[in-house]
Amino acid sequence: MDLNTMTELPAAGDEIQTLLGVLDRNRRTFAWKCFGLDAAGMNTRLAPSTMTLGGLVKHLALVEDDMFSNRLFGRDPGAPWNAVDWDADPDWEWRTAADDSPEALQALWEGAVERAHASVAEALAEGGMGKVGKTDDGQNLRRMVADMIEEYARHTGHADLIRESIDGLVGEGQPLAQ
Repeated sequence: MDLNTMTELPAAGDEIQTLLGVLDRNRRTFAWKCFGLDAAGMNTRLAPSTMTLGGLVKHLALVEDDMFSNRLFGRDPGAPWNAVDWDADPDWEWRTAADDSPEALQALWEGAVERAHASVAEALAEGGMGKVGKTDDGQNLRRMVADMIEEYARHTGHADLIRESIDGLVGEGQPLAQ
C-alpha cells in the first residue's frame, strides 16, 4: 500500500472493493497525519488528554494485529503484543509508545497493516466477507472491516487535532493520484 498517495474509490465498486478501499483510504489519511515527525512531535499532547500520535500509531498497530490475526484466525498476534501482561498493564501500547522511535513506530504499524492485508486476502479466498472469525463473538470479516473503519475514523480525528497543533498540517491527505 502506498501510504503517500491517495487514490479514488471506484464510483460503483462491489462490496469488497468499497469496504477495503474505504479502510485503506482511512489508513493512508491516518499515516499522513502521524508520520514525518521527530520524537518530540510524536509525543506531543493536547491538554487535558494524554494521547499522543505515537500512542495512536502503536494502538492501531495492536488493533490491526488483534483483529486480523487473533480474532479472524485465532492466531497469536506476535511480538510485541504476545509478551505483554494485558491484565497488569491494559494501556501498555499507549504508555510505552514514548519509548519507541518514530521510525520504530512506523515500522510496527506498517508491518501490522501488511499482515492485515495478507490475512484479509486469505479470508476472502476462504469464504469472502461472510467468513466468520475464530473468536466467540461470531463476527464475520464484513463486521471486522466495518469496525476497523470506525476505529480509524475515530483515531484519525484525534490525530488531526494533535498534528494541527504541532505544525498546522490540516486536510485529508496528499493529492489524489492521477
